[in-house]
Amino acid sequence: MTAGRRKMELHDATIGKRTVCVASCNTLVVGTGAAGYAAACRIYEEGQKDVLILTEGRKSGTSRNTGSDKQTYYKLNLCGDTPDSIQNMAETYFEGKGMDGDLALCEAALSTRCFYYLCEAGVAFPHNVYGEYSGYKTDHDPAMRATSAGPLTSRYMTEALEKRSVSYQIPVLDPWQVIRIFTKGERCIGVMALNRRDGRYLLVNAVNVVFAVGGPAGVYGRSVYPASQHGSTGIALEAGAAAKNLMEWQYGIASVRFRWNLSGTYQQVLPRYISTDQEGNDEREFLEDYFTDPQKLLNAVFLKGYQWPFDPEKVKEKGSSMIDLLVYEETVKKRRRVYLDYTQNPRCIKMLGTDWHLALTEPVKSYLVNSHALQDTPIERLKHMNQEAVELYRTHNIDLETEYLEIGVCAQHNNGGLEGDIWWESNLKHFFPVGEANGSHGIHRPGGSALNAGQVGALRAAMKIAHRYTQPPMEEAVFLNMVKEQAEEKITLAENFMAAGKDGILPRDLIGEIGAIMSECCAHIRSKEQTEKAAKELERILKSGLPAVTAKDMPQLMQAFQVFDTLITARALTACIRNYIENKGVSRGSYLISDERGDNSFLYGNDSYADQIQIYTAKEGRENITWRPVRQIPDRELWFENVWKEYTGAFQAGD
Repeated sequence: MTAGRRKMELHDATIGKRTVCVASCNTLVVGTGAAGYAAACRIYEEGQKDVLILTEGRKSGTSRNTGSDKQTYYKLNLCGDTPDSIQNMAETYFEGKGMDGDLALCEAALSTRCFYYLCEAGVAFPHNVYGEYSGYKTDHDPAMRATSAGPLTSRYMTEALEKRSVSYQIPVLDPWQVIRIFTKGERCIGVMALNRRDGRYLLVNAVNVVFAVGGPAGVYGRSVYPASQHGSTGIALEAGAAAKNLMEWQYGIASVRFRWNLSGTYQQVLPRYISTDQEGNDEREFLEDYFTDPQKLLNAVFLKGYQWPFDPEKVKEKGSSMIDLLVYEETVKKRRRVYLDYTQNPRCIKMLGTDWHLALTEPVKSYLVNSHALQDTPIERLKHMNQEAVELYRTHNIDLETEYLEIGVCAQHNNGGLEGDIWWESNLKHFFPVGEANGSHGIHRPGGSALNAGQVGALRAAMKIAHRYTQPPMEEAVFLNMVKEQAEEKITLAENFMAAGKDGILPRDLIGEIGAIMSECCAHIRSKEQTEKAAKELERILKSGLPAVTAKDMPQLMQAFQVFDTLITARALTACIRNYIENKGVSRGSYLISDERGDNSFLYGNDSYADQIQIYTAKEGRENITWRPVRQIPDRELWFENVWKEYTGAFQAGD
């Protein structure tokens, strides 16, 4: 069935004593990142023209504002004679543990289709003169499937897909922050949003909601996420959406003044790691306290480039993740500040003498030699290999040629998130979390696979929506009556935040407090004691902090609702971590579990939950955490005649 495009109109209506705006559509897409724009375009192309995009800031979010030295997109290998297959790629995903095999298969099967879609949209992924898209290996990748359009790959994707959506004339409402997901029983029926400029409320009556809001970035104070990204996982949990593997995150070394991953060449040029006191005094090359062998120190720094996510297994035997642990010791435990210095070599290079590169071990030596990167200082080596990486910081008023770069161990990506089936549909029917909001990945994931997952999820959701959920929205009067109480609840909350004469806590202060608690207690170093501490602090904030929040203008009111959302998410994340530790979980993924028997002692061993998925739900304030086995990679029909018959029947309709 094909639905024609309707003219988007906002109507005035009354909820209680408040005038609100109302819009109706078949499908609402929330978010203007790479996943959101992809979903809107795909739905349109599949035949459903009645699409509306809603965003709190078109230029905000992770897709437009994050990257690395060469931000990675993960796909099937498309060059040379290296063998690869959909099955092989699905197995790589599945071997990362904690990921359902049917989702692994979907992401593998559609990776090429989605990659070429981006190429045709104008994303300039590099290829040779014959048209082969070359690749390289990234973390947890055995087959050189990674590719990159440069430091800003996700931005280029977003801009290309935005241009396509504009050509389709898909309307965009901006700036509206979603504050409620409306439900009727186990079904999503729309959303409520608040205008960030004038405080108007908007109620969207939608058959389907694609939730492309990014990950719950606001949970952590130390974060690579841009300041414009905070996430909306909390209101989805409030609405009854289930989360899976919420406690599985990635953490890594990043700059903190300008939030950016310090992977790839930022590490491979062998910068100097130093720490100082809070005032910038007492400068020390602290890595030397642990790495007494110069070769092992330099090898660990180099490997940090393509082993960027913190990994408990790479803490062992003076591996690259030991650097993350040492940075954590300096910044969190000793309350010092840590920097990368590109202006001069580490002391251990100076110790090796003029021909220092000859003393390097593999793969450091061959990489620098083959790259002709044997210049005298890290900044000269970086400029030679990746001038863009230097210029990127210069655009943010940081000159790596003259100043130190302050760093920390930061949250970078939520491998878990909201649960979805093979069509990316939540347990909350007609609700489709896509992109990082969807927790399709488990414990480990290949570097760059998040960008592929966002594109595949957008396509899968579009197929289901455009071929199954094609009905027009319900009558406006029926919708308003159905959501009246849910809307009034949020209006009352807003009025409490903005109560005249109220003198209380500023929202940004409470966001900062939540972030500090979570970064210290529930990030890459976890323990029973620290998670219990976090749970108590968050409960205190819920009971006394949240009611005291004061919003004196619209920006503060927006922040107040961010506090509400972040608090829900933080409490859920903490509960999931506590559940895992109490059930004798061990270090895995991107976090260490402390052994209570001694300082700097961590639990390793057999991970009895490696093939399990943790499910979190909350209904009427009651949390429920369960575990289920992962779904295996399906045995499927591949005989063409049978697939053809299936395709022309139920499959095409999204079943």
